[in-house]
Amino acid sequence: MNSKSHNMVNHFAPGAFETRVKVFHELMACKIKEILLISTPYDAFIMEEDGSLTSKIIHEYQGLNLSSPPRITKAFSAKEALEIFMQKKFDLVITMPGLEDMETYPLVMEIKSIKPELPVILLAHSPQDIDQDISNTCKIIDNEFIWTGNSDLLLALIKHVEDSLNVEADTKNGMVRVLILVEDSPFYRSFFLPLIYRAVVKQIRSVLEESLTQEHQLLKMRARPKILVAENFEKALYFFERFRPYVFGIMSDTRFPKDCKITADAGVLLLSHIKKEIPHLPLLLMSSEPENKHRAEDIQAVFIDKNAHDLYARIENFFLNYLGFGDFVFRLPDKTEIGRASNLRSLEKILLQIPDEPVEYNARRHRFSNWLMARSELALASEFAKVEVSDFDSIEKVKHYIVSTIHCLRKCRQKGVVVQFDSKEFDPDISDFVKIGKGSLGGKARGLAFMSSLLHQVTDIAEKYPEINILVPQTLVIATDGFESFISLNNLHYLLSLPACAETDREIQARFLKAEIPGQLYNDLKLFLEKVRTPLSVRSSSLMEDAHFQSYSGLYKTYMIPNNHPDISVRLHHLATAVKLVYASTYFEKPRNFAKNISFQFQEDSMAVIIQQLAGRQYGDFFYPSISGKAQSWNFYPFSYMKPEDGIARIALGFGEILEQGEIALRFSPSYPHLLPQFSSVEDILAYSQRFFYALRIDNYPESLDIRESGNLEKRDVHDAEDEFSVKSLCSTYIPEENRIRDTAYVQGLKILTFAPVLKYNILPLPELLKDILELGHKGMGSPVEIEFSVNLGQDKQEKPSFFLLQLRPMSAGKLNQDVQISRHEIKNALCFSNHALGHGSNQDIKDIVFVKPDDFDPKETMAIANEIGQINEGLIKKNRPYLLIGPGRWGSSDRWLGIPVQWTDISGVNAIIEVKDPRLPAEPSQGSHFFQKITGLGIHYITLDQNSSDYLDWSKLYSMPKIKETRFLCHVRHEKPLILKNDGRISCCVILTA
Repeated sequence: MNSKSHNMVNHFAPGAFETRVKVFHELMACKIKEILLISTPYDAFIMEEDGSLTSKIIHEYQGLNLSSPPRITKAFSAKEALEIFMQKKFDLVITMPGLEDMETYPLVMEIKSIKPELPVILLAHSPQDIDQDISNTCKIIDNEFIWTGNSDLLLALIKHVEDSLNVEADTKNGMVRVLILVEDSPFYRSFFLPLIYRAVVKQIRSVLEESLTQEHQLLKMRARPKILVAENFEKALYFFERFRPYVFGIMSDTRFPKDCKITADAGVLLLSHIKKEIPHLPLLLMSSEPENKHRAEDIQAVFIDKNAHDLYARIENFFLNYLGFGDFVFRLPDKTEIGRASNLRSLEKILLQIPDEPVEYNARRHRFSNWLMARSELALASEFAKVEVSDFDSIEKVKHYIVSTIHCLRKCRQKGVVVQFDSKEFDPDISDFVKIGKGSLGGKARGLAFMSSLLHQVTDIAEKYPEINILVPQTLVIATDGFESFISLNNLHYLLSLPACAETDREIQARFLKAEIPGQLYNDLKLFLEKVRTPLSVRSSSLMEDAHFQSYSGLYKTYMIPNNHPDISVRLHHLATAVKLVYASTYFEKPRNFAKNISFQFQEDSMAVIIQQLAGRQYGDFFYPSISGKAQSWNFYPFSYMKPEDGIARIALGFGEILEQGEIALRFSPSYPHLLPQFSSVEDILAYSQRFFYALRIDNYPESLDIRESGNLEKRDVHDAEDEFSVKSLCSTYIPEENRIRDTAYVQGLKILTFAPVLKYNILPLPELLKDILELGHKGMGSPVEIEFSVNLGQDKQEKPSFFLLQLRPMSAGKLNQDVQISRHEIKNALCFSNHALGHGSNQDIKDIVFVKPDDFDPKETMAIANEIGQINEGLIKKNRPYLLIGPGRWGSSDRWLGIPVQWTDISGVNAIIEVKDPRLPAEPSQGSHFFQKITGLGIHYITLDQNSSDYLDWSKLYSMPKIKETRFLCHVRHEKPLILKNDGRISCCVILTA
């Protein structure tokens, strides 16, 4: 116990008050101290999103009796989990799906066979991870929850388990009250439980703050209500009967199991029974069916529609209207207080000013070590415990030792972790990742923070590439509570209840630009800008962005600002404008329409904002990086001898806006950087090399700085910048007299952006580095990943090149998560089957098929065939009818003797393409230049049929379909029902079925 706590205890009055305090000390006797978390490394990281679990608990649930916070032991495989489990005692097991070596339920059965009474919770990504048949018939898992990125959930389920363990004793000894939640849906349990704990804590605090001392408030909080969760009628009734004297409210769903069957009015029956038993007990009936409101009124229960946009506010209203550690203190011998430290930073700051005597007094009694141990600073506490005052020549040296050790720890700790923003202590040279607010980082920032942490924990990459600075740009995140305060301050909640088309994006933007940023946030941004003068990007990081089960990725823009104006008020205005625009995008049409198609319509998205120092270099009036790119660890469009797992990357000069716009960029596999189908000939290189790039104007820009269009970037011609270092370093030169391209920019001729110095001559080992980063991300997240990055090349031998990791997200948030299963029966009865398909996913949008008639095909007429296709394509586009295109040879070939030389405009309405190998057209499957880039960029299924393999196409079935149009070389048919196309990009297998 530290000196402050001891002093407070001495002021407690004797008698009944002391007796009551003793009761409080006896409550919550069973605590969750040791947790086994079984998950992928990425899932484990986001559980503790922005620091230790200890700090998160202190921030979110101060006073919840966590003087000894739970300790998490992580296992990243079933084998590792079972080995740890046999060696150590645990109070709780939290397991997540996705382990490679064992399914969830067999693993839990193994654990339960060893310790049947141990609580085991499944924390799934989606309902598909929960086997309801096993869950209902064999209750081996104590409870199931769904992880949606809400960091409060982990804390809530720990408290839920503690409540279940303590409810018997605490109701009996302390008359602690009980709130019963009846909910069978894992989704809603995961939503309601954190919400209820927040509401209860907030309510209890408001009662205690006026009259009790701090320590007594902490003790009193142990007497907070217990939250019990029932998944069916029988369990809910048991809880009510067992704790009848202590029940102070019931929150119940309407439809849930009763007598082992889902019963539409189970909640009504339950609350009706309880109402008869305790007429005045507050009851809440919840339902996603508004017609149940009158049934709630019949039993005099409050009703809440689960689909209400203000669901949290309504539940909080139910609570309000119906449910009525100390500082380190330095003292003189006469007990006069001369200094106080509430945390490591303040201790470091004041210690050198404290007289020797109090420091010696505390050091000899190891109170510094004890204080740190109580704050879970275990490593530092252990270090101080080993040291004696007698080890030093003077007390002054003791003080310097303590200060320097704390300073070293704080400095090291800020590398690779999220640090809470402190205006007085913020140092951009030390802090890599800083957060304003106590809310969530959002999906995009979580992935970035995870990778920042991983890069500092795994030193292999830094050791392998000592010649490169590998880092995450210095980052400030405005947490989601900043967004919520902004919306509340400006009364903008109403926008969520409006139809998506009620106000245009431009109108919403205008409203947000007129709104005010909350005062504290505004001041924090100003203090941040006082210490940071580099150009900045302002990006979205919503709760739903880059989630495993759903992704809002790509729905929000990034804004960039120069941040170099001499007047800080101008710079602050630019930054505030960009933040408001990111906030406004939450309510834009595309994100809201996307939200309608996902499962959690009851859960409002919330927005964090990433403010990141831009990677790049100034050239005249402009600023841009040498290279921007995206890379994926799985490639759905491999060519030549590539494999899907070899990955794929796209790079461009300047900012990555060119990649977002789908403009020309260079595509290559990090495993085979020399295979460049886009550059298969001199003519291809001239036609398909990058001609324009995006840069940020940082000098001679207007002070108004309209950043509403194109993220404030300007599009520049590569030729206008050919004397700038980055362009020179990445260009080759075309020599017309020789029709040759030389891989240097230091000769006369037309400059062509080929990236040859990087991909061919290895001035920067970018392909190999990308392979290693993707592998690291894959291992950490437990799934294929996608990254965004920028590169600054060093201008001389003294300057290292820098690789900046800008974003990391699981590819499972996108197409790879589509579960494509192809059965033998489907292969046998398919219209088309191929073992040589590119792309991934399913398609049921195609009824129209356009094919080259095999009997009429003539290799000499490929130009005429291309013209006929263009005419049919134009008609289908006008009618908005996507189609399947079938024909021989290489599609899009520039050589008419290798295939049909269509331009992209000739087939722009196509949804899938079949390339039939023909001995008269001796070409490999299509990998041609810009045509292939369009195929991959749009995600079009590209299917190759090799007649010498098991591939086949049922031509008779094709000819039997109703004919829409026939030309000299083509036939256009239409199937009555949409075709079912299944393409498993993991094994390059595709079937097309006729329903």
